Amino acid sequence: MTLHVSRSGYYKWRTEKTSTHMLRKAAIMKRIQYHFTDHQKRYGSPKITRLLHQEGYTVTERTVSVYMRHMKLRSIVSKTYRVQTTDSNHDHPIAPNTLNQQFKIRKPNSVWVTDITY
Repeated sequence: MTLHVSRSGYYKWRTEKTSTHMLRKAAIMKRIQYHFTDHQKRYGSPKITRLLHQEGYTVTERTVSVYMRHMKLRSIVSKTYRVQTTDSNHDHPIAPNTLNQQFKIRKPNSVWVTDITY
């Protein structure tokens, strides 16, 4: 009784075959690992669930998230892109305003203006 298990329990465990549930779980976990690494570790359970559905697996998003947590897979959340506008607080020289809001000119091509719109 070294292992604190009954003799019949040990032999049952030794001859027991892997269940279809465990085989299916292993296959799904393998596909989750593949999709996770294939998409640079950015896909979470919703997108991976969608990909698994396209492959023909019937699995819920919750199950995928539980499997991902079990495998210690966590998606990388990218920060949303934010437009960087001009930094007005700088010590660089500022170009002079030679036009000075005088938009009426005497001849063509003597004054050029531009605008940056985001």
